Amino acid sequence: MVLIPVDFSDYSMRACEIGFDYAFKNDAEVVFLNAYHTSHIYSSLSYLGVKQEFRFDKEAASAAFGRAEAEMLRMKEVIDGKISKGELPAVKYDYTIREGLPEDEIIAYANERKPSLIVMGTRGKSRKNLDLIGSVTAEIIEMTKSPLLAIPEQVTFKSFKDAEHLAFAVSFNKHDLVAFDCLTQLIRGYNPDIHLFNISTSHDEWNEIRLTGTREYLQKHYPDFSIDFTVLDDMDLLLAIEKFVQEKQIDVITLTTYRHSIITRIFNPSIARKMLFHTNTALLVIPD
Repeated sequence: MVLIPVDFSDYSMRACEIGFDYAFKNDAEVVFLNAYHTSHIYSSLSYLGVKQEFRFDKEAASAAFGRAEAEMLRMKEVIDGKISKGELPAVKYDYTIREGLPEDEIIAYANERKPSLIVMGTRGKSRKNLDLIGSVTAEIIEMTKSPLLAIPEQVTFKSFKDAEHLAFAVSFNKHDLVAFDCLTQLIRGYNPDIHLFNISTSHDEWNEIRLTGTREYLQKHYPDFSIDFTVLDDMDLLLAIEKFVQEKQIDVITLTTYRHSIITRIFNPSIARKMLFHTNTALLVIPD
């Protein structure tokens, strides 16, 4: 199953296109998930010594659900139209609407259903004054137990088959091999060039030796993929990654959440937002 959380924004459609293509390639079902939040309100003001009581506004909750359902049905009409025109593959899909904080509901649903991939749309490079990745995606990145693909609005491909260059972050431990195997399962049937890059920006001989050894090992065990490596320049990590992405024309950056080693260096919310804020490169997160 492929899970596509949606908030009915313009950039959700690109995630739908890539999610549907991936589901079709892997004979999987798509599920759209929308989460809306209804605030509880106090039934009366409280004074010292008087216990506050919450009252759930059923009318407001019903109205919020009605708005979400109406938006979902409108999106369903668009999806069905694209399928009938051949703009999207004919994939079985369903939707669910949940009340609650989006990050909580998305993670809870993913933990229940265990999707093979979560695909989320994000704002694009042109949105200069907006927080690109958003708190919801940042929270899910840190909590997800399923692979997650974050798709910027202006990403240049509509299918993994059109993603020619994929980067894979290496931190020189055995968990790299587990994550790389997961990556190859996700992209089986596709044939991108894979570019290894190191998380450390210390440009020394040992990094190049270790990357060479990693590359040789992976090429031996995954001969169907073209694999090379790049030692990042000795500079600010964010700038080094941006330069690497531009020079290699990277379509997808793959990172792992192993022991938060990469989250600490790259994937904490502020750095992740900055990284995506300056690029239209998709981000594939493989959990530990």
